[in-house]
Amino acid sequence: MTDKQWQTLLAVIDGEVLPSPPAGFIIDSPWLPGWAGITTLQYYSSEKLWFEANMKAIGAFPEVMFLPGFWSEFGMCTEPSAFGAKTIWTRHALPHADRVIGDLAEIDNLREPNPKTDGLLPFVIQRLLNYQPEIERAGHEIRFAIARGPLNIASFLMGTTELMMGMMMDPDRVHLLLEKITRFTIDWLCLQKETFPSIDGILVLDDIVGFVGDEECREFAVPYLIRIFKAFDARVRFFHNDAQGLVSTPYLEKIGVNLFNFSFEHSLVEIRSLAGPGVTLLGNLPPRDVLAAGTIEIVTEETIRMVRSIDDKSRIIWSVGGGMPPDVTTENLQAFLSALKKA
Repeated sequence: MTDKQWQTLLAVIDGEVLPSPPAGFIIDSPWLPGWAGITTLQYYSSEKLWFEANMKAIGAFPEVMFLPGFWSEFGMCTEPSAFGAKTIWTRHALPHADRVIGDLAEIDNLREPNPKTDGLLPFVIQRLLNYQPEIERAGHEIRFAIARGPLNIASFLMGTTELMMGMMMDPDRVHLLLEKITRFTIDWLCLQKETFPSIDGILVLDDIVGFVGDEECREFAVPYLIRIFKAFDARVRFFHNDAQGLVSTPYLEKIGVNLFNFSFEHSLVEIRSLAGPGVTLLGNLPPRDVLAAGTIEIVTEETIRMVRSIDDKSRIIWSVGGGMPPDVTTENLQAFLSALKKA
């Protein structure tokens, strides 16, 4: 993000209503490679192509805040790889992480990774270090430390169904797993901050929080997320959960979140009511069915409808309900931006 974009983001989080409606999107490997005309595997394996794809998006849409900006990632496999998960690569699809926990008893002996040395994490850091001069010459800074959330990581290590069953059948062992993951995640976020002092934001992504009930959310998610968002003092504390978001939304203030990206299935009014007035909302157009699959006319119509659905426009960054999906075209993105100005 440029300094101007960062100041715009902070102004929105502080409650300022800007003359032009701010637009922002989470962009990473589901969208960028295909849009830039390269394969997913090329995007992961070539630092040069990764950088050029990000620069192409920035050049095509200079008015958009792309979050977190120059995201150095390997799909969902980044953090699981540090725990020893085998990563399965394909040419066009996202990589898949194999499970490492076949039985809950194996959690007892699961070793906490060292983010400086383990899995793909050193490659995440080194890619940014290698291209930091180019990023800065383009007028941007590395602004966010990023991690998948503890339930998300746990679901990859042992399976989502098995994790849910474990919460009911052996909660103590699940807490032990989440404790190990949380300590690792804090170390991982702090390493990113130490390596890149320009970081002043934390982004945590955890859709599994949306799969549990209220009681489980309070027990297995909220306490660990509170600690993670306190890994270091950050101006922006950004949480992504585009699964069922009504469970976690009432706890965002307690967790420390001040920027929330949620499912398009929930209205802006509904999420605002649950989150309270102090949390900035990032959303809320349907990403796949409208922005990716819709015509220019549909994108325009639905974007205007979205903006007009809520009276108080403060603390809103207009986006989709989730990350940027595959197959979103330049034309549809331009239609979205044009419609914002008409709404």
